[in-house]
Amino acid sequence: MAFLRKRNMIRGLVLGAGLLSLAACGSNDAGNDGGALDPSTLTLEEIEEKAQEEGAVYSVGMPDSWANWKDTWDDLTELYGLEHSDTDMSSAEEIAKMESEGENATADIGDVGISFGPIAKEKDITLPYKTSYWDEIPDWAKDDEGHWVVGYQGTISFIADKNQVNEVPRSWQDLLEGDYMVSVGDVQTGTQSQMAVLAAAVAHGGDETNLQPGLEFFAELAKQGRLSTANNLSVSGMETGEMQVGIMWDFNSLGYADEVDRDRYEVTIPEEGSIVSGYATIINKYAKQPHAAMLTREYILSDAGQINLAKGYARPIRDSVELPAEVAEMMIPHEQYQNAVPVNDHNAWEETAKELPRLWQSEVLIHVN
Repeated sequence: MAFLRKRNMIRGLVLGAGLLSLAACGSNDAGNDGGALDPSTLTLEEIEEKAQEEGAVYSVGMPDSWANWKDTWDDLTELYGLEHSDTDMSSAEEIAKMESEGENATADIGDVGISFGPIAKEKDITLPYKTSYWDEIPDWAKDDEGHWVVGYQGTISFIADKNQVNEVPRSWQDLLEGDYMVSVGDVQTGTQSQMAVLAAAVAHGGDETNLQPGLEFFAELAKQGRLSTANNLSVSGMETGEMQVGIMWDFNSLGYADEVDRDRYEVTIPEEGSIVSGYATIINKYAKQPHAAMLTREYILSDAGQINLAKGYARPIRDSVELPAEVAEMMIPHEQYQNAVPVNDHNAWEETAKELPRLWQSEVLIHVN
């Protein structure tokens, strides 16, 4: 796929010369046995040196094929000599792994949905670390103490197969007035699908505590016989034509379209409103390569790291990053995001999301033929 191809390294945009003083966790030449590192002040130069001594970083939930992580891992290998391997798993699985392994940690860093960041912190499995880019990260996208920080954001979007859809939907109202099937995926188990319900709710006056407008929206689609809950929000579903219009994260919509046939699909952000969320790095409290994990987080938030993510269609969390023209052209126009808002109350959303499977079954699925 085009967005996964190896690209030239962007060396002029990498980390600074190590002169910044960073709030970090103290060093331990033997690794992080017992999770006993105490916060202290390290320079970036010291972190780089200790990371190179560790010589490796092991991640979970950060595979090459997701958001173009491949280029970042390649950069860290080339620039700092860090060996890398990843075990792909869900956010919940990442947290469970770190919690169960404890001092016998095999993972240094993970990438989780933003709602899982506070859960990881609450379970006391995270190592706080604030990078030199901390002040550029929006408040909604970071933990005050540095236990988690969003590296890239996603917004719920529409993707339409122009071979099957005459009028490309640009609003939630367009979806209701269309004559095509709308795929939302499995709301009972999938985070992306649950966020689609929240996005519809927000666009119609709801919020994290009130999903009723979103449920009513999808119930109306179901009553029209136009709601698909099949597992077709995928490359295979697009290749077979099973998916006519899908509701997905923008980076998935763009990435899948690029893999199948970019000219065949149009991706839009709904005009009335949508929801913005993000994926956050968590550093294992018991990491055996803690400095390599800190350096990885630092690089992810650097200009080069943010551009790597954008090559995988994930919007950088730092607004100040200037994307190369060829990368910017691949993205959805910035003005389409004007009514997209971040999840504001993660605690409320966590509680509401627990009830969503039951509500989806009783208020929406009962209308699906």
